[in-house]
Amino acid sequence: MNIIVFSALFFPVLLGGLSVFLFKTGEKSLKLILAFGGAFLLSLTFVEIIPEIYSSESTLIGLFVLLGFFIQLLLDFLTKGVEHGHHSHHEKLDQPCREKHEHFSFWGIMIGICIHSFLEGMPLSSNFQNELIKSTLLTGIIIHNIPISIVLVSLFLHTGLPKLKAIILLIIFALASPLGTITSYYVGEGLISQYAHFFDYVLAMVVGIFLHISTTILFESDENHRFNFKKFFVIVLGFGATILLSIVLH
Repeated sequence: MNIIVFSALFFPVLLGGLSVFLFKTGEKSLKLILAFGGAFLLSLTFVEIIPEIYSSESTLIGLFVLLGFFIQLLLDFLTKGVEHGHHSHHEKLDQPCREKHEHFSFWGIMIGICIHSFLEGMPLSSNFQNELIKSTLLTGIIIHNIPISIVLVSLFLHTGLPKLKAIILLIIFALASPLGTITSYYVGEGLISQYAHFFDYVLAMVVGIFLHISTTILFESDENHRFNFKKFFVIVLGFGATILLSIVLH
């Protein structure tokens, strides 16, 4: 993995989390950012990544897509939906907890969210048939992880965690995706002749994760089941951005 990919995965996430110390990010704004990222990931998955993985000769691709979906389903029990923009029992991101010592599992969330980010970074270890698709995938992961970092740091601070510990946990999360890329590269290289199929299976698994994440973000009900024009507009923008990039790539 070159330094550009590492920097692109690490620094935007780190800066996104650190922005909590400088700016107040409203819940509605965060949901719109998540909706754009979810739409971008979903359209990227259907337009670019699924054709990529099904060009493989392997007959197990579908099983790995389902495996990724199931893995993310399990991770939700640890993360409490942080990767969807949920923030556990906290009603408002810009308001502190009423009870600083209420039960809150930092480590459960950290383990789950780091596994999620680690797996997302794994496909970036190898080349796509169209190398530019890799850049688009990288962009989608960044757009998805920035709001997660904001939610994480907000949760930590609002439950009374010291700022230094919150920053350390943020750095750990920011490193998870690059570590996934590095690990995938060395494991794949070690498999030698099986590397091509290893990459296909990893990418298929991440497709399952993307499908779970993006559909949860996009299709969970709004308050009172009312039509949300802003969210709809942002989703259309996310779809449009992927389609535009697809046209440019091809």
